[in-house]
Parts: sequence; structure tokens; C-alpha cells
Amino acid sequence: MGVKCFHNTAVSSPSTHRRLNAIALFQSFAEERIAAGDPPKGLESSWAARIEVSGATWSMAKSGARPIGDKLARQIEQHCGKEAGWLDEERAPTGLTPGEQQFLALALKTYRDTNSDGRKQLKQLLKTFTR
Repeated sequence: MGVKCFHNTAVSSPSTHRRLNAIALFQSFAEERIAAGDPPKGLESSWAARIEVSGATWSMAKSGARPIGDKLARQIEQHCGKEAGWLDEERAPTGLTPGEQQFLALALKTYRDTNSDGRKQLKQLLKTFTR
């Protein structure tokens, strides 16, 4: 079974910007709520209620399974006090998403659990994705 290599051309797409910016807004919301004493459990639902969508809609938008269209983007911006178009702009990452954290943890575990030849192979494999 071969490894499929995907070139990262979608990183600059408006859909990707919207998703990453929405996740950053959620992360800020979650940090504020936790600092205020709210438990982490239920924050996804609270966020969905704040931006007036179902939990399923937010979950799909966050994962990329459902693109954030114009209507939803303006709705999120309005509920978060951002100007129209704010979600569409490319921004520097503010932190790691849960998926990025999981990937890094897996990569680190794999790197640590193998010998020097395995590490070289892992590095080479990762380099094939950046071409």
C-alpha cells in the first residue's frame, strides 16, 4: 500500500482562512470561559449557541467537513464583534488546533520510538509532502 502525497495548495484558500480564523475565535472564547471558571466540558455547545448555529454545524465547520460560507462567516463575525470580511483574511496562527496537537504528539512518539534509520525515513517521508 503506497502513501498518497498531497500538496498543500488549499492553505491559501478563503475557506481555509475562514475555518482557521473561526477556530482562533473559538479558542479565545474557550480561554476566556475557562479563566472565568467555566468547566471545559460544554464549551463547544456554548460557542455554537453564541454564534447561533447547531453543535453539529460548528463541529463540521471546525473539522472542515462543512465549509464556512459567506452567510455563516458574516454571522460569526457579527456575534464576535468583528468587521465583515474579518474571517476571510489570512492571519498568523495563534496556537495549535487539536488536530495539530494530535499530529505533533504522534510524530514525536514515532520519532522517539524508532532508531536513527527510522528517524531518517520519517524525515524523508515528511519532506515529500512539502514539494
